[in-house]
Amino acid sequence: MQAIGLGTWKATGDEVKFAIKEAIHAGMRHIDTAMIYGNETEIGEALAELVEQGIVKREDVFITSKLWNDAHRPDTVIPALQESLRKLQLDYLDLYLIHWPVATHPGILFPSKPSDYLSLEEVPIIDTWREMEKAKKQGLVHHIGVSNFSKKKLQDLVVKATLKPEMNQVEMHPLLQQQDLVDYCEREGIMITAYSPLGSGDRTPEMKAANEPNLMQIQEIKAIAQKHKATPAQVLINWHTHRNMAVIPKSTSRDHIIANYQAAEIPLDQEDLNTIAKLDRNYRFIDGKFFEEPEKGYINIYDE
Repeated sequence: MQAIGLGTWKATGDEVKFAIKEAIHAGMRHIDTAMIYGNETEIGEALAELVEQGIVKREDVFITSKLWNDAHRPDTVIPALQESLRKLQLDYLDLYLIHWPVATHPGILFPSKPSDYLSLEEVPIIDTWREMEKAKKQGLVHHIGVSNFSKKKLQDLVVKATLKPEMNQVEMHPLLQQQDLVDYCEREGIMITAYSPLGSGDRTPEMKAANEPNLMQIQEIKAIAQKHKATPAQVLINWHTHRNMAVIPKSTSRDHIIANYQAAEIPLDQEDLNTIAKLDRNYRFIDGKFFEEPEKGYINIYDE
């Protein structure tokens, strides 16, 4: 799996097809999607066209998708995976993740009341995970993991699992460095993929906090970018590779996709890394509060 991949959250229709093709032409071979993004069909069409044209081989592309909250019940996990495979026109996924440690009733994509949820006592994560393990054993996926899991939830799963999670995809950037989680995952041999590495500035206004920070405008990041004749975005992306993790910036612009991929070449030095390390303030752009429902036990998604 390439360290720098293409994130596709909020990219749909012809826009995401364009982005996939530009990413592949730029040399990118790591594509991240999810059922809830509503773009698996278009991504599948783009990949099929690229393979048919001989531009890329299926086995050279690393495709990640994710299990949504309404398919946590054991009888729904593999059918949900098969539906993603159908849309993506693939025989297997390279990586499949449990998207959130949150469960809802089948068909409830975005819960609005307590009865829409299933508590983690009703549908324990380990029961969902057992089906993920089956999917891997059946060859439907090559690797399995989780997303938005805290250290506490990972520890609980690792103890109970037969096959350990291979990946945890979480929000990560200089304002949210999560060193304790990073250290734990490293000890356990669990890889990390960083999402929203540029701050996800194109989220809907409802998802944004008042006066939230702009990662591109952080003076220290701008100074490091100027020093290396790079852009702030390239510095933000490259920083993750120095922490031995993957990173999936989203873009639908040809120039930005190329620049994001080329970020791997920036030679950040120890002084730069020390400067960035001091920026941490545990700030989340995706705070998880939209899934808080005390009546069903969802009080603090990230266990902070």
